[in-house]
Amino acid sequence: MKVKNDLFLRACYKEDIERTPIWLMRQAGRYMPEYRALREKAGNFKAFYKNVDLAVQASILPKKILDIDATIIFSDILTPLESIGMDFDFREGEGPVFNNPIRTKEDIKKLKPFKKEDVYYVGEIIKGINQALNREIPTIGFCGAPFTLAAYMIEGKTSKEFKKTKIFMYENPTEFQELLDKLADMLIEYLNFQIESGADAVQIFDSWAGYLTPDDYNKFALPPIKKIIKNLKRDYQPVIHFTKGVAGFLDYMIDSGADVYSVDWMIDISVVKQKTDKAVQGNLDPIVLYANEEVIKNEAKKILDKWGKDSGHIFNLGHGLSPDMKVSKVKYLVDVVKELSIRS
Repeated sequence: MKVKNDLFLRACYKEDIERTPIWLMRQAGRYMPEYRALREKAGNFKAFYKNVDLAVQASILPKKILDIDATIIFSDILTPLESIGMDFDFREGEGPVFNNPIRTKEDIKKLKPFKKEDVYYVGEIIKGINQALNREIPTIGFCGAPFTLAAYMIEGKTSKEFKKTKIFMYENPTEFQELLDKLADMLIEYLNFQIESGADAVQIFDSWAGYLTPDDYNKFALPPIKKIIKNLKRDYQPVIHFTKGVAGFLDYMIDSGADVYSVDWMIDISVVKQKTDKAVQGNLDPIVLYANEEVIKNEAKKILDKWGKDSGHIFNLGHGLSPDMKVSKVKYLVDVVKELSIRS
């Protein structure tokens, strides 16, 4: 069944649009009282994203409350790692903590083959969203990029400098690339499953690749992403490639083969537009949403003006929404982008 509001999909392929589409990373989150109620009902975060009914309800909240142009499935980038043998929990205030982090080359060999049956609920969530929203807007599936997932697996938790990951990478480059390649194979199967289940687009989140040098990004992080994109089975479904901290290696990133490049706020969007003929997503600094409405409007207008009236821009944040943001200001951003970006 064709999606009714396909503005987001048209912008992904730089087709004619009547205004700039907008959706927001982490748009279903703790800043929404309705989300917090669902999370409390689930008991814990992992139980939340594995509960099809609750995850569907969370996924569709942004459409109901914000009226965005695309919804992203409520899940987590670590979701498929359980299937290959990684054991982790989410701790309040700490985030994910792995009970069996990768410490040696032998640990990589112990990883099990990925089975999409282990994440059946992700497919059911996608189907549930499409049914609940009656195909009003596109549904975006996603995964974490191989480097970002490997960093979590090696560090055992989130990190500020990724020292363990980099040491492992420098001392065991062959084995590190082997790990990234295994993760790429897993993610090809995982994203293809999401597309088969009804995802209209998929986004690859490389949240931690910005901690690499340009040379290391080109050598380690980029090849497995190129492999994933090349091996996706899709008809119209665009692929979005997001990297945080992209300013140092934009020229490498835009060689990944994606249809849309999603960038953070640390690069001028007009520079990205000049560098690629593909669509671009971004790139408001999320902290702007703590400011007053006049500031929010001015900062959004700056980005819209820098892109101009051409198609190919999807308005988004340079990273996700934070738990203490106000729903009213997030809603204001959505409304003002819609208003300011109308093509005459």
